[in-house]
Amino acid sequence: MSGFVDGLVRPGAPGPWVGDVLPGIAGVVGGDVTGAAEARRSLGLPTASRACVVLVDGLGHANLAERAGHAPFLRGLLGASTPLTTTFPSTTATAMGSFGTGLRPGQTGMLGYTVRNPGTGRLGTMVSWSDLPDPVAWQPAPSVPEQMIAAGVPVTSVGPTRFAGSGLTRAALRGPAYRGADSADDRVNAVVDALRRPGVAYLYWGEADKTGHRFGWESWQWGDVLAAVDGSLGALARRLPRGTVLAVTADHGMVDHDASQRWDASTDPVLSRDVELVAGEPRALHVHLTPGADADAVRDRWRAHLGDAALVVTREQAVVDGWFGPVREEMSPVVGDLVVAMRGRATIVDSRTQTPEAIALVGVHGSLTPTEMMVPWLVTLT
Repeated sequence: MSGFVDGLVRPGAPGPWVGDVLPGIAGVVGGDVTGAAEARRSLGLPTASRACVVLVDGLGHANLAERAGHAPFLRGLLGASTPLTTTFPSTTATAMGSFGTGLRPGQTGMLGYTVRNPGTGRLGTMVSWSDLPDPVAWQPAPSVPEQMIAAGVPVTSVGPTRFAGSGLTRAALRGPAYRGADSADDRVNAVVDALRRPGVAYLYWGEADKTGHRFGWESWQWGDVLAAVDGSLGALARRLPRGTVLAVTADHGMVDHDASQRWDASTDPVLSRDVELVAGEPRALHVHLTPGADADAVRDRWRAHLGDAALVVTREQAVVDGWFGPVREEMSPVVGDLVVAMRGRATIVDSRTQTPEAIALVGVHGSLTPTEMMVPWLVTLT
């Protein structure tokens, strides 16, 4: 990958990644899903009649390792484990698209927290699925759970009640029966009940990400949340039927931003010049230029202005270097004319489209640092 900067994780590099997880779980239970057997072997999974995969939003491998004193159950699985690589951007909507389909982001079109809608030219938000087309039209490929169900494997999805039928769920994880469960006990009970019979359960856990955004992953509040998650997952492991494969992973990690290394794309005279719209998020940006602007010239200005704080490339370079995997033709305009990955703890915000509360978030993610890109892969057989 020409011009890539050392110390950052190369998107799409060989090795297990989040898109292998559900195909691998299908392989555990004998689901006839494309790539299932290969993914199961790659992830080191045994075969079994039941499997549960838990995705803890925002729990990066490095974050967990650093705060493992709060998580005795997960710590016991961490030592012999090998982390997975997530997507670029290392953000929930993008990672969930690949987790749910096994496809790279360029194929799902789920390319950031916000993206430019080619039909309107305006920003759409993928987590809330606002100002975007129908999710099945945007991401038409069948999900891995859909494929498992078609192969005769029962699949149950457990998560917050408000996510039932949401746009993100329909785009990335459509197919399974959805059981809304808002408390920790309800989540554990729902999974245990679903796996009284052979099949697969998927459980989403979101509190670590929320707390990290608000207080930072190094805060005592984040440690308390990690301890609570760990206690619930330990209880789940004890209650699952004997012989169930339990796997725990995440969508991305998190860094705490440095306010002294923050730029505002709407007010900075260098960053605002020739820029029509900024999509993505403060750690990973899709920069859409005004018609006729010279992308190479704007790239060079951004590089000179930001220095070592950012890796700035053109759309063409990002695609050639495989940042998003193969990009569907209709999704090419969703990728920015420039693509920016922040380094260290730096951020670029846009006060035209982001609220003061969003700009002030402590914990952030989306970029290519190992802390953001490497997620845990913790497996046990109950």
